[in-house]
Amino acid sequence: MVQQVAERLILVTNDDGIDSQGLKVLFEVMKEFGKVVMISSKEGMSGKSMAITAVNPLRAHLAEETDDYKVYVTNGTPTDCVKLSINSLLDKKPDLIVSGINQGANSSVSVLYSGTMGAVIEGCLYGIPSIGFSLDSYSSKADYSVCIEPVRAIVRHVLNNSLPKGVCLNVNIPALKAGELKGMKVCRQSTGNWEEEFVKRTDPIGKDYYWLTGKYNNHEPNAEDTDEWALSHGYVSIVPQTVDMTAFSHLDKFKELESYEERKIG
Repeated sequence: MVQQVAERLILVTNDDGIDSQGLKVLFEVMKEFGKVVMISSKEGMSGKSMAITAVNPLRAHLAEETDDYKVYVTNGTPTDCVKLSINSLLDKKPDLIVSGINQGANSSVSVLYSGTMGAVIEGCLYGIPSIGFSLDSYSSKADYSVCIEPVRAIVRHVLNNSLPKGVCLNVNIPALKAGELKGMKVCRQSTGNWEEEFVKRTDPIGKDYYWLTGKYNNHEPNAEDTDEWALSHGYVSIVPQTVDMTAFSHLDKFKELESYEERKIG
């Protein structure tokens, strides 16, 4: 039996801050699916991955409340947002967690650095269906309307079918005009790496500082089953991610270590 919309609780968060356009778009779409609690930091938290606040106190300000939604602003990271909501702010565990819509893609190895996906993985650890959405554009004038229909379709599917235990979704949407998308592809994560550089500069008082730049190197540009290929060819990429990072195919290669015995010296 499909859960009634009025009974459904959806947690919305992101890593670009409470004022980001992508968050506002996701918030509006999620209102169609249930009661929404939105929580985000005042400032951007990009690149925080699954960082948590362990030394300083967390604060959460209820900025807006109606019968259909609540909006909290916090000083915490995206992962903090999920932890704080589930353990302190919500009356019950949410039925769905969505994060985004991130400014910039979180395809390939970027998922390891992403605060957007950090929140999603945290939700997955709690056993809650969780989805991260990202738009492949870093422009301050990016048009997030292209995301609306894919977000609706994927959320509807997850709500009707749930997700396997320990699996969340990483969704990346190409920056095209609405109606230009070729479709959606379920993909694997592309193999690649970021080639990083630090630009050295000097501040007005004569002290050096460094500014991170870099470019992504796709190690398999012609592999048609990857998220990078899908994005570059006009498709929404959907990558099922698992929280279990065990390299199962390599377990046997290290079995000999089980016979290790400490040798006494002397």
